[in-house]
Amino acid sequence: MTRHAEGTFDVKTTPLAADDATTGTLIGRYSIVKQYHGDLEATAKGEMLGAGEPSSGNAGYVAIEQVTGTLSGHTGSFALQHIGVMEGSSYKLSVNVVPGSGTAQLNGLAGTLTITIAAGKHSYIFEYTLPAPAQ
Repeated sequence: MTRHAEGTFDVKTTPLAADDATTGTLIGRYSIVKQYHGDLEATAKGEMLGAGEPSSGNAGYVAIEQVTGTLSGHTGSFALQHIGVMEGSSYKLSVNVVPGSGTAQLNGLAGTLTITIAAGKHSYIFEYTLPAPAQ
């Protein structure tokens, strides 16, 4: 059975040192620190790689974040994988639980997180499944 969680989050990105071996398109590296609120009460840390010209509307990024906390009463951790592409006025973002990354009461977690940014505020909707507890 698919479950539903929603809330808001705060995010801070900090530039990291660029790879000196890079030639051509610059690939930016950033650390990510998040605080989730709502049905997911958790902290997250991760890294993001990005390239392109966001100011021109053309860019892409990938990221992995490790989330630790409580999801609708279930405590543990899991990883989220982000893949985002912006081209002109079109934006595609996919954020999924990394298979096999759930721990403790979140073991077996699967799902997709949708991010919305409105008026500078970040919110999420998380559609997920958890295996039934062992009898």
